[in-house]
Amino acid sequence: MAGIYVHIPFCKQACNYCNFHFSVSKKQIPEMVHAIAREAVMQTQFLKQPMIDTLYFGGGTPSLLNIQQLVQLITTIQQQYTLAADAEITLEVNPDDCTPLALQQWRHAGINRLSMGVQSFRDANLLWMNRSHHATAALQAIVQAHAAGFDNISIDLIYGIPQLTNEAWHQNIHKALSLPIQHLSCYALTVEPKTALHHSIQKKSKDNIDIDAQAKQFELLMQWLPEADFEQYEVSNFAKPGYQSRHNNSYWKGIPYIGLGPSAHSYNGTWRQWNIANNSLYIQNIQNGNIPAEKEILTPAQKRNEQIMIALRTKEGIQFSKLDDNWTNRHQKQLIHAAQKWITQGLMEWLPQKEQLHLTPKGMLYADGIAADLFEVNASLH
Repeated sequence: MAGIYVHIPFCKQACNYCNFHFSVSKKQIPEMVHAIAREAVMQTQFLKQPMIDTLYFGGGTPSLLNIQQLVQLITTIQQQYTLAADAEITLEVNPDDCTPLALQQWRHAGINRLSMGVQSFRDANLLWMNRSHHATAALQAIVQAHAAGFDNISIDLIYGIPQLTNEAWHQNIHKALSLPIQHLSCYALTVEPKTALHHSIQKKSKDNIDIDAQAKQFELLMQWLPEADFEQYEVSNFAKPGYQSRHNNSYWKGIPYIGLGPSAHSYNGTWRQWNIANNSLYIQNIQNGNIPAEKEILTPAQKRNEQIMIALRTKEGIQFSKLDDNWTNRHQKQLIHAAQKWITQGLMEWLPQKEQLHLTPKGMLYADGIAADLFEVNASLH
């Protein structure tokens, strides 16, 4: 079944590392909500299958919407699409937006999963990243969300922050595991071009990240979380049994989805399209009856590359029994041959009985680089 992603491009303030599309001005929120609702109506023919299994509100900070605006979007989607009876409906939230009233309203609106942008339980780290909340607010938000009846709570944490020692990282993880959460998304701090963090590092007003220290913290993470019954089912994602993100899993399995809102991407198995990353132009185009999107029809080689990229990030890796018609026996044999150098280095493993090629825990450190190498081999084949 397909999924829907809704991008809410507004934040209270800009985290210094973020390169997502957003605005800190909230004056366009009412117009944006109406435009996204209208796009939901306009996109109904994009998917071949009518059943929607997951609905994900991301951003930006979707928890900035008032309850009437959130309900308007959910209601419109329910009217235009068929949501599964047990659909996973996720709302990304900032800890300081999680008041008892808001939590109650979200539950009543049908939200059954929260993804909370905690990033750290240490105020020094939060200040360094220019986050809008304090550690105490994060702790309180998680406890209150659980008390409000949310039993599917995910939090984000960031590692590899300068001055974050291994001991401090362990304290962050220990604190997370002491709380009523079911899912952890842990990301390495990256320095993206044109962000405030990139500018600060160039001016030497902030320290650059230490790649080796970051890799060590990722290795420690892969050791600690399985010991606490959190399975690493994707490079950056860990879950208790039964609590994997169904929405994110659909991306990694190549399942079609619609993206609504500025900068949102959509994929229907044949082509990709992505909306313009400009709030005013997006609203203006939607009001005029146009979806401001570019489209790309994927070639067989591009489809194979996408399968390589997304499958390698998962625990299962590339399962040859599940490959589509774009993969001939020649393509499969060439992929196994190209992976031999990574297998020799202990970064990949080939299980012939299961016809499965996956990264080892050590290989997870180099997932993007290994995928890029396999892309080049695949691109040479027709």
